[in-house]
Amino acid sequence: MEQLIKSLTSLYALYDENRDPIYENEAEFRSLYVLLHLDSRSQPAGESLSLWFRRVPRPIIRSKEMYFARSVLRSFRMGNYKRFFCTIAAEASYLQYCIIEPYIDEVRALSLSCMNNVGYKLHPYPLVHLSKLLIMKESDLERFCNACGLETCTDEMGNKLLPTKQTTFCIPKGGFQSFKFPGLEQFES
Repeated sequence: MEQLIKSLTSLYALYDENRDPIYENEAEFRSLYVLLHLDSRSQPAGESLSLWFRRVPRPIIRSKEMYFARSVLRSFRMGNYKRFFCTIAAEASYLQYCIIEPYIDEVRALSLSCMNNVGYKLHPYPLVHLSKLLIMKESDLERFCNACGLETCTDEMGNKLLPTKQTTFCIPKGGFQSFKFPGLEQFES
């Protein structure tokens, strides 16, 4: 990732040096810069993203690649997990997906934490429904819940459920194992 950031920084310097035309893939490469800044805690050194946006030419800002990157950035920072996942599933290119992939399970964990905290204790959350919201297989979701310190149960009809208001939720210290993102299997190795 560090090498990609350095390469893109050099590329942006070249774009800025030769500013007259808009180059064919410039919008795509500039969108990658935005995606590399998803998490404000891990921003590469340099100017803030809001200042960077001011220097980007208007045709590039209006490109579909930049629209995608800005939509993902907005969804990530606002905690809108549903839009975050749907946008990625519908529009991500391979390279965009590779940059976003480390954040997918982080967003899933944050949304799982919200579901756990705001749910009504007497009404456990069905894993089938939750797996659709988080765009992951039900079996993966069960392992994901367990990795986050949450227990699942099965009702009398055999449906798997997530009891809410559990106090054991935690982000795994060693990070997450990579859970599949259905619909993007062609991107995963």
